[in-house]
Formats: sequence, structure tokens, C-alpha cells
Amino acid sequence: MIDARSLTPRLPALRLLIDGQGVEPLEGGTLPVVNPATGEKVCDVPSAAAVDVDRAVKSARRAFESGPWSRMSARERGKLIRKLADLLWERREEFALVESLNNGKTFRDAVRGDVAPGAGTLAYFADWADKIHGEVLPVNGPFHTYVLKEPVGVAGLIVPWNYPTCILCWKLGPALAAGCTVVVKPSEMTPLTAMKLGELALEAGFPPGVINVVTGYGDPAGESLARHPDVDKISFTGSGRTARRLMQASASSNLKKLTLELGGKSPQVIFSDADLERAVEACFWGIFGNKGETCNAGSRVLVQDGIYDDFVGRLVVRARQLRVGDPLDPSTEMGAQVSQKQLDTILGYVESGRQQGAHLLAGGERDTENLKAKGFFMRPTVFGEVKPDMKIAQEEIFGPVLSCLRFKDDAHALELANGTLYGLAASLWTHDVAKAHALARKVKSGVVWINCFNEFDDAAPFGGYKESGWGRDLSHHALEGYLQCKAVWTRLPTDV
Repeated sequence: MIDARSLTPRLPALRLLIDGQGVEPLEGGTLPVVNPATGEKVCDVPSAAAVDVDRAVKSARRAFESGPWSRMSARERGKLIRKLADLLWERREEFALVESLNNGKTFRDAVRGDVAPGAGTLAYFADWADKIHGEVLPVNGPFHTYVLKEPVGVAGLIVPWNYPTCILCWKLGPALAAGCTVVVKPSEMTPLTAMKLGELALEAGFPPGVINVVTGYGDPAGESLARHPDVDKISFTGSGRTARRLMQASASSNLKKLTLELGGKSPQVIFSDADLERAVEACFWGIFGNKGETCNAGSRVLVQDGIYDDFVGRLVVRARQLRVGDPLDPSTEMGAQVSQKQLDTILGYVESGRQQGAHLLAGGERDTENLKAKGFFMRPTVFGEVKPDMKIAQEEIFGPVLSCLRFKDDAHALELANGTLYGLAASLWTHDVAKAHALARKVKSGVVWINCFNEFDDAAPFGGYKESGWGRDLSHHALEGYLQCKAVWTRLPTDV
């Protein structure tokens, strides 16, 4: 891995991308982009208003209905998606540097955990473009009846700030493979790599209007997408509160399709016969990787009574040794939280844990050592003896705060694992694989890992149960959210 401190970031053109052109907003002005590690402004980007979103949607609609994209074969679409994937892979370090400056994650995490996987996702869906097909149905009677799979139309892709490149590609890949056109709305805190990816798409040869990028605040830009009657689909990753607003906005226009990934409070369940060394490593990075700003972060560790003290003690030692600092320094293991607001939210949860009687075993405060005082750094935090009704055990913190709970037996572990509003991911650690598979069926979660955690592949679906949302990203299951199903009937002559 190169030393990113020697690199100069290449920012995108700071304009909206509409109909293949960089344009200024008609209304709305600008918004600042801040480097979380220094607290300093990186640049100003356009802040789109409803009128700008309308321009972008109209551009996407023209491209879908009558532009070159509508006449392009599935195989040609796949080649374009693959070219975009290859370009992103070639420039992964360039993108990662901008991502690190924009988000506060380490350069290493930006390359390996964000940009490179994003390129891989685009490549995966490029191969799906010419493999979407219908079927002929053996219906009763003299009919030739078949099913077509058709693109839903214009998709609004609303992307969060924690994995700005990777999650954009999770949405962009299946949308383009299905034949949709898109309007991308990145988070106002991390818009730069989405803007760069839009420019890269033009370089790859995508026709104007297929990919549009509008930067701005959630209201009006994001809600304008959801309200727009000419948007057929919204794919959103973020908070449940914002999702409810998007649902209401969508219902007020055209009942558009929705895919929602809304976070979690993922448990890692450690049984007494687990491989403790591997489980400690997984639990440690499951919460402190990407600064804890991960939808499926293993923010609850449920440990069986007999090994609780030993296991939690190991996590505490590791947490105290974790190197927090400059995201561009190769020796740094955890960077800065994305914003002052997010840091304050995390500190509020830490105070709640203290007040409700959890034992603070590590961290619990802002890291202001030396130059870190200028940024939004948090010390890795571990709470012990957490009770299941505490806020830190129930609510998504989205930061490097780990809650450790005790359990007695299998039934108690399952009760705790399912004991939140969320159901995104979970892991089970035990040598009794039969028991693990039996419990996996009872865990109310979209993903269950056994003796591992945070494993991803583009071929495996990702999404949640309960208030973790609905629909799936990744795999062929993601394509269904961007497709319509049409049945065509033809009566056949009976005298032939």
C-alpha cells in the first residue's frame, strides 16, 4: 500500500451532472465539504433544489424512452458497465484518497473496503446484463403465454455517507444491468466520489442522461426525487426516520418501487466452545472497522457466562491498543468520525450507557491527542455488563462503541439476538455446527454468518428483516428491484 500522504487529491468538477453535462444549479446555492480529520473545508459543491432534480429526472426519462440507451442491446450495456468497472479499478487509489479526505476513513479502508469492492460489484452486474430473461408458461388452453422482464424505468439512487463508492455501485450495477437510467443523490457529507464516478461514466462512453448526479441536502434534493412522478424506483440506504419520509413522499406521487436498507444492531453470539482467538478478532474489527460507521457493525457481542470475563477482557486490551489518527498515515488503524454531529451523537450514547449503569471498560471520550484535536476522532469504546433494555443495546449508534452482554444458554442467546427492532446481520460462534444451523433458522436477520463475520460476495444477497428495511442489494436478487414482470398472451388457432 502506498503512502497516501504523498498524493495530491484530484477532485471532480464541482457541478451537477445532468444530461451528460456539468451544470450549475438553477436554485439552491452551495454546501461545504469538510475533511473530518482536520475539521477544515475541502471545497464547496452545488446544492440542488427541486427544479434541478426535475431537470435530472427529465434527462434520465429521455435517455430511457428515446435515447441511445433505449436502443442498446443488453450485451452492449454490459460492455459499458464493465468498462466503468475497469476504469474505477484502475483509479481505485485516486478515488480512495478523495474518499478518505471526504469521509475520514483510513486510506487503506477506502481502497480495500470501499472503492475496490465497488469496482468488483460493477463487474459482477456487467455480466448479468445479457442474462436477464423471461419464460414461456405452460398455461391451460390454446395460448402461447410468456413473461417478459423489463426495466422499471428511472431509478433514484440515494446513497449514504459511510461507504459512498461501494454502496453507490451496489445500486448502480443492478439498475444499469436491468436497463434503467438513474439519478444519483449522494450524501451531502460525502458527495465527491459520486461526482467523480459520474465523470468516469462519461469517459467510459455512457450516453448522456443515463447517469445523472445531483448533490445537495436530503430536503429538498432527496425528497424531491421521492416525490417526482416520473421516478419509478427509489433505492435508499440510511436511517429509518429518513426512510419513512421517503415512503410518504413516494406515496404522494406514484407509489414507486422502494428498496430500503436501514441499518442494524447486529449481534455476534459467542458460545463457550467457540474458537476464541478468531472470534475476538472478528468482534474487534466488526465494530471498530470503518470507525463503527457500518450498517451491519457487530455492535452487540453476546458472550456465554463461562467465558465472558476472559473474552471481554481480550477485547478491552485490543481496544486500548488500537491506533487512531491521520487517515492517510499507513500506520493508522481507525480514522475520524464523519462529522462533528456524528461524533456528538456517539458521545451522547456513551453518556447514556454510563447513566444506565453499563461498565465503561475502554474509551468513552473524544480523542484530542495532538493534531487530532482539530478533527472528529473518537477513542474505541467498550461497555461491559450491558443489559438488553439499555439504549446502547437497542439503538444504532453508528460509531466505535461495543456493548457486551452475558447469556446463559441457547434460548437466552436467541432471545437477546432477536431482542431489537433490527434484523440486518448476525453471527454465531461455536464448534457445534448443527446447533449453529438450527439457531440460524431462528435468528430474525437477513444475513447470518457462522464462525465468521462481515463476509461479502457480490453473488450473495444483503438486506434485512424487521426495521432493517426491505429488498436486497447484491446478487441476482437485487435485479428484481429494477425490473417489471409482464405476461403476454396470444390465442393460438385450434384447427391447425
